[in-house]
Formats: sequence, structure tokens, C-alpha cells
Amino acid sequence: MTKKPAHRSNIVAENRKARYNFEIGETFEAGVQLTGTEVKSLRQSKANIGESYVSPEGGEIWLINSYIPEYLEANRFNHETRRRRKLLLHAKQIEKLMGGVNRQGMTIVPLKLYFNDRGRAKIEISLAKGKQDHDKRATEKERDWNREKSRLLKENG
Repeated sequence: MTKKPAHRSNIVAENRKARYNFEIGETFEAGVQLTGTEVKSLRQSKANIGESYVSPEGGEIWLINSYIPEYLEANRFNHETRRRRKLLLHAKQIEKLMGGVNRQGMTIVPLKLYFNDRGRAKIEISLAKGKQDHDKRATEKERDWNREKSRLLKENG
């Protein structure tokens, strides 16, 4: 169910706050049902999934509040910028995600929006548990220490 990491050049949008605010669990790669102008706009790398979330509704998984700007050359055939987008997953993956949300009180968080090797738009989502304030402080402290440690090692050879 986990996937190979996406190439850096193919990443369109990344939710960097997710790793700070949530304890990331199992990750899934899902297809995104898009219109033609959305794909063209994504290729310009101007999307934002920082404020978006994933919601299971009626046996399907939906990406809500993701921002894909209008494609300027499309004039009247453009898409809505913040519309709900259906995520394409296998039935067992949907079951697993819904079970995590319903039984264990977890959240489904979008992590990255990217194009895979075949040129298809994919999104990396994860089952996650929200961190409390003391956990966030510990994460920040660890990050600061690692930064300081690497600086000291660099200075001292």
C-alpha cells in the first residue's frame, strides 16, 4: 500500500504543516478525478493543498478545499477552483481508511500532490493522529537540536 517516493521535479503541491500537526501513519497513493483544465493548471505547479482535507462520504473518499487555480487560456470552459474532487482508490483501501476514521478516530490528511512517471495526477494521503501541544514542542525541540548538531559537526570538521 505504501509507494515509492515521488521525484522532486514532479511534485505540484506539498502539505508541509501536516507532518508538524499530525503523527503520520500508513500512507496511500490515490488518483484524483480531474477535468482537463485542472490538469493543465496543475502542470503549471500553482496548486495548494495546505488547507485541504480528505473526507469519507457515502462509500467514497473526497478531497475538499484544495485550490487549483483557473487555467487562463481556457476562458469559459474553466473549472471551479475549490470544488470537491473524488479520490480514486481500491475498495479495500477505502475500507481501511474509513475504518481508521470511524473506529480509531484518525484523520485522513493529504501530504503531496504530484504527477507519477506515467504523467497521471496522484495524491499521497495518510491516516494520521493529531498531535497535542507538548508533542509539537518535542518535535520542534528535536528539529532544532538536529540543526544545531549538523552546524557544529560542519564547523568542527
